[in-house]
Amino acid sequence: MLAELEDKKARLKQESLVFKEKRSTLNAEASKWAATRNELNKATKELIEKAQEFKKLRDDHNKNVAEAKQKRDEFNEGTNEIYAKIDEIRKKYHLTGDRSIRDLRREIDHLEFRQQTEVLSPDKEKQLVDKIASLHSEFKSRKEQLEKNEELKSLLEEAQSLRDNASQFHEDVTKYAELAQEYHDKMIATFKDADQKRAEADAAHKEFVKAQEAADEQHREFIRTQREIRDFDKVIIGLKKKSRDAREDRAKEVAKREAEEILTHFRQGEKLDTADLLRLQRSGLV
Repeated sequence: MLAELEDKKARLKQESLVFKEKRSTLNAEASKWAATRNELNKATKELIEKAQEFKKLRDDHNKNVAEAKQKRDEFNEGTNEIYAKIDEIRKKYHLTGDRSIRDLRREIDHLEFRQQTEVLSPDKEKQLVDKIASLHSEFKSRKEQLEKNEELKSLLEEAQSLRDNASQFHEDVTKYAELAQEYHDKMIATFKDADQKRAEADAAHKEFVKAQEAADEQHREFIRTQREIRDFDKVIIGLKKKSRDAREDRAKEVAKREAEEILTHFRQGEKLDTADLLRLQRSGLV
C-alpha cells in the first residue's frame, strides 16, 4: 500500500514538472504576442495621428479653396457687371455687332476650361484650339473697336483689371484644390495603413489570449497536482507513523512478555543480571 502511494506521488511530481514547463513556455509565448500587439497598437496610434495631421492640412486647404473661390467669384461678378455696362453703351451707340463682348468672354472661358479638363482626340483638340483662337481674335477686334470710345476704353481696362484679379484667385483655387486632394489621398492611404496595423494587432491579441488561456490551464493543472502531492504526503506520513507506532507497540509487547518472564523467574528464586534489570526498566513494569 505504502509503496503504491509512493509510486503515485512520484508520477504526480513528474506530471507537475511537465505542467510547470508547459506553463513557462506558454507564458513566454503570451509575452511575445503581447509585445507584438503593443508595438502594433503603438504604430496604429502613430499612423492615426499622422492621418489626422493630413486631414487638418486637407481641411485647411479646402478652406483656402472656399475663400479663393469667393474672391474669384466676387471679381468675376464685378467683371460681368462692367461688361453689362459696356453692352448697354454699345447698344446705345450701335457699336460693333449684335453679339456682346461679355458673351464672347464667357464662351472663351468655357472652351478654355474644356481644353484644360477634358480628354480629347487629336482632331477634337485641334478643332477646339482653332475655335478658341478664332474667338480670341474676334474678342480682340471687338475690344479694339470699343476702345475707340474713351468711356468704353476705361470700362474695358477696369474689367480687365478685375478679370486679372479673378484669374489670380482662380489659380489659387486650383493650387489649393490640388494640395487638398494630395493631403486627402495621403490621409486615406494612412488611415488604410492604420486599419491594417490595427487588424494585425487584433490578430496578435487573439494569439496572446490563446497562449495565456493555455498557460492558465497548465497552471491550474500544476496547482492541482501540487495539491494532490500534498494530500499523498499527508496519507504517506500518516501510514508511516501508523506503521512506526505499530512496530513500537509490538516491541513494547515483546518487552513486556520478556519482563513478565524475568519476573516469574525472579519470583521462583532466580537471580537477575544487569541485562534483566534493563529489560524490566524498558518494559515499564518496574
